[in-house]
Order: sequence, then C-alpha cells, then structure tokens
Amino acid sequence: MSGVTILGLAGSVIILLALFEMMRRHRLREKYALIWAFVALAIITIAAFPLILIKTSAAIGLAVPANLLFFGASMVIMVLTLQHSSELGRLEERTRTLAEEIALLRLEIDRHRHPGGALRSGETPDELRE
Repeated sequence: MSGVTILGLAGSVIILLALFEMMRRHRLREKYALIWAFVALAIITIAAFPLILIKTSAAIGLAVPANLLFFGASMVIMVLTLQHSSELGRLEERTRTLAEEIALLRLEIDRHRHPGGALRSGETPDELRE
C-alpha cells in the first residue's frame, strides 16, 4: 500500500469515527451525517481503488487525475455551502417571524394588564412589566 492510499483510508476512517461520535452526542443532524458519510465513502473508494480516478479522468480528457479530484471536492464544497446558505436564510426568516409573534403576544399581555390599553404619557410597555 502506498502512502497516499494509507493517508486517504486513515482520513476517511477518522471522518467516519468523528461522524458517529457527533451523531451519538446529538451534535450533527442525520441529513448532514448522510452527506459526510457519502464523502467519506467516496474517499475510501478512491483511496482503495485509485485506478477509478485515473480511468475517469482519462475518459473525460483530463491529463492529471488530481485535477478531477480537486474539481469534485470543489463541487462538494459548493453544494454544501449552497445548502447551508439556504438553511440560514430559512432560519433567519423563522427567527424574524418568531420575534414578531413575541412582540404581538407581549402587546396583548400589556393590554390585559391595563384595560383600555392606554399608557400614561411617556410610558412604554416595557416599563409596565416592571
């Protein structure tokens, strides 16, 4: 076994072990674990059978197989970044909606505490809570 093969296999095994440990401690959701498991298994496959990478790169016309490897890794990173950006946008929208709902609930509570909903001059609903 070459050093590259050993390095690829060791890195993949470390990723898989970290993956299982994070899932066990509920630090990683299953949908992300599935993606990382796929990446680790792909690395194991390429490390164990480098001829796959060589033949695939030759079939698509690349002179250096490492270029295909870097391109594939770049695409995985881009897809993960796009997915996380989408998730972040969804969570920001949900956070804004929840903040608005909390503000409306606080206003309703203040109106029940002080019938008529009238505040004294210069008084804010926050001051009423104290």
